[in-house]
Amino acid sequence: MTELQEFIDRIYKEDVREGDHTSLSCIPADAEGRARLIVKDEGIIAGIELAEEIFNYVDPDLQMTIDLPDGSAVKYGDIAFVVKGKVQSILTAERLVLNCMQRMSGIATMSRTYMDTIKGTNAKVLDTRKTAPGMRLIEKWAVRIGGAYNHRMGLYDMIMIKDNHHDFKGGITPAILATQAYLKEKNLDIKVEIEVRNLEELQEVLEVGQVDRILLDNMDVPTTIEAVKLVDGRFETESSGGITLETIRGYAETGVDYISVGALTHSYRSMDMSLKAF
Repeated sequence: MTELQEFIDRIYKEDVREGDHTSLSCIPADAEGRARLIVKDEGIIAGIELAEEIFNYVDPDLQMTIDLPDGSAVKYGDIAFVVKGKVQSILTAERLVLNCMQRMSGIATMSRTYMDTIKGTNAKVLDTRKTAPGMRLIEKWAVRIGGAYNHRMGLYDMIMIKDNHHDFKGGITPAILATQAYLKEKNLDIKVEIEVRNLEELQEVLEVGQVDRILLDNMDVPTTIEAVKLVDGRFETESSGGITLETIRGYAETGVDYISVGALTHSYRSMDMSLKAF
């Protein structure tokens, strides 16, 4: 079973368990019908492909006709798709589909807005691990649909030496050396990023090397400009820490490669939409 199949299985069991008693009691088992997904907002639609997977999980005989694929710009009144088949099945899947799509579309919309704000620069907007427990797979999927980029998926696919790590280890140099020894011992080939809080810490990283990316944490724009000059293309650079729509353009113009924004997955506004019979 894939990670996506496991996710759908989990949310189905959370909501349905032994059965959708309302639909089972109100709707004849052989009743057929259709419903359409009506957008009641503006933004970027996301979760269409996931909706198709959910409908298929609930009832493989449900048929879905897609009018607006993932990543489409939508406005109030747009019809994203039509689903037809057994009414009981449509009603059972309804809230699962809406819960996912409303959140994914909100994240995709915010991701597109951030990317549009830095258009013309070479920077890329990254998400973070600040996701809802159990929802990371679809939230990071939505970020990609919106045109932004995923940082590491979790603790397992990239090493990120944050301030707490090198503070507990006794400094930046010991943390980097210990990391490289660990990678060699475990025969791992994964990227290493390290967080620095000031130019002094940055200078130490530049002297030690042995990393792939340097995260410039909570630095203002003038300091970031100086930091990027010091790095001089030797390592990837990433800005992070309280960066907003109002400030991100300034950071993008410093020459950093990446800008991570936790707000993509923790401060979005869900898109309003409904699944209605017709």
